[in-house]
Amino acid sequence: METTHANTVLVTGANKGLGLETARRLGAEGWKVLLGSRDEARGRAAAEKLAADGVDVVPVPLDVTDDASVAAAERLVREHTGHLDVLVNNAGAPGTAVHPAQATVADLAPVFDVNVFGIVRVTHAFLPLLQAADHPRVVNVSSGGGAFSVVTDPGQAVSKMHELAYSTSKAAVNMLTVRYAQAFPEIKFNAVTPGEVSTGKFAATDMNMHRGQLTVTEGTDVFVKFALAGPDGPTGTFEDRLGPVAW
Repeated sequence: METTHANTVLVTGANKGLGLETARRLGAEGWKVLLGSRDEARGRAAAEKLAADGVDVVPVPLDVTDDASVAAAERLVREHTGHLDVLVNNAGAPGTAVHPAQATVADLAPVFDVNVFGIVRVTHAFLPLLQAADHPRVVNVSSGGGAFSVVTDPGQAVSKMHELAYSTSKAAVNMLTVRYAQAFPEIKFNAVTPGEVSTGKFAATDMNMHRGQLTVTEGTDVFVKFALAGPDGPTGTFEDRLGPVAW
């Protein structure tokens, strides 16, 4: 077992988009990257690309909606490191924009299973490895659409998007972040959004059919910021690449 590597990070949903870019950027800093991916073949292909660029990377099959998969991922990670410096809970599901008049539990449940319960599953499983690090950090990927300050602002496009699943799940991510931060003062928990709330811009990803005005690199600026934060860094906050976002 390797226990001496200076920095280790597990990124969920890392075979493409924001997760892959986060893995690439931290790998370029010399970090050991545990690349989580629900699709094992896609995860392996993504890891091979990073390895070709010199990144120390291990593909980790990881379905955040499956307890057995999460447990197997934790065992695999333990084979490569005795501690986890950073966990990036990036895996997410957009759901479908079903109007509240038609929305049922069946529309919300799959989104919550990934966006909310997935964070709980993974964080719970990896807490011991996080606690074994010198100053562990957890980055929870949220959205401006999960902020009451944004959804209640008539000037924000999301205020006119009548759906329940995605926005409520991301609001739950924000609360999870605060509650974890309060319960574990030795671990820095922060929520991030890849968009720019004040400008209304968002990162171009598969989830939005690449309609965003920001690149994945710009979108992950705040992910990397909190991943690289020192022992005196913030905890229990919500930010985009431009700074703090009101809850």
